[in-house]
Formats: sequence, C-alpha cells, structure tokens
Amino acid sequence: MSFPELETDRLKLTMMREDFIDPYFEIMSNDEVTKFYGMDSLKHKDDAKKIISSMKNTYESKRGMRWGMVLKETGDFVGTLGLNNLNIPGKRAEIGYELAPDYWGQGITSEAVEEVLRYSFHELGLFRIGAVTYSQNEPSMKLLKRFGFEKEGILRGYLYQNSKSHDAVVFSLLEPDFQG
Repeated sequence: MSFPELETDRLKLTMMREDFIDPYFEIMSNDEVTKFYGMDSLKHKDDAKKIISSMKNTYESKRGMRWGMVLKETGDFVGTLGLNNLNIPGKRAEIGYELAPDYWGQGITSEAVEEVLRYSFHELGLFRIGAVTYSQNEPSMKLLKRFGFEKEGILRGYLYQNSKSHDAVVFSLLEPDFQG
C-alpha cells in the first residue's frame, strides 16, 4: 500500500522525507512548540533525521502514519500530523500534530486535522480516534472539541517531559459523531 497523499485548500499532506529534516528540526527544537508535546525539544539535527526515519518504519509496519504539512502556495513545510498507535483491525488510532509558531492561529492545523479525520473514518474505516494532551494546552483542547472530541478523563503521570511526569487529558471522537 502506498502512502496516502492528502490535500486541503491550502495544504498538501505528504509522507515525511529527508528534505524535511531542517525545517522539522527547527520546529521540534523550539521549546514553545514542544512545551505540551510530551517529549523534550530536539538538540541535534541527527535526532530529526532519526525521527523521520522512524516515521517511515512505523508506517511500513502499519502502526501509524505521519504526514508533513506543506503549504501549496509556497511549498513551505510547516509541521506534521498523524495517527499514532494505529490499530486497523481494532479500528482505532490516536491523532497528534505540531505546527511552526509562525503559522499558529491561522486554522492550518484544523484544516489538516479535518482531512485526516475524514481519511481515517471514511478510507481506513476506523471507528475511534483518540487524542492525548496536556491539561494546560488550551489551543489543542479547543481544536479537539470543535471537531466533536469528548473528554474522557485524566491519565495521571502519563507524559514524561523535562525530567518530570505530567498528567494528560484523553479525548475521543467516534465515527458516528464525525461531521466531516
């Protein structure tokens, strides 16, 4: 199965590849981006290269898929989003995303999330999409709620970042509740 390339009005959602290493590193080495990400900021470009390689392996083993978000108008790589813990036989996955700060507040992540949800429910046949976020990450929780995700509860000590454990909020969206 070839990697599913998706498009929205402003974005091309494409497989992560080596020419994204520099902009991906720039995004993931920014403490503002990773503050609520669940992993420490990247310190070396080689780490970005390893992560992109692992994204390819995760896709090939059918455990997840990660799209690079590329602006159609400029060709700029602006972030990623994807399905983690993908379980096609179990009809479930978790969605995650990050975006370069220069593009925050422009609806880009929402546009990409809507297309990935559509693909997940209508093409992959998933029934449940989960999401895990820090309780302090108001923009992410607002985005999830806009798409109909419901808060299920708190995962105590679930995320380990910057040498300490943090609670996380878990959300879910079921296929019958998706309005896309």
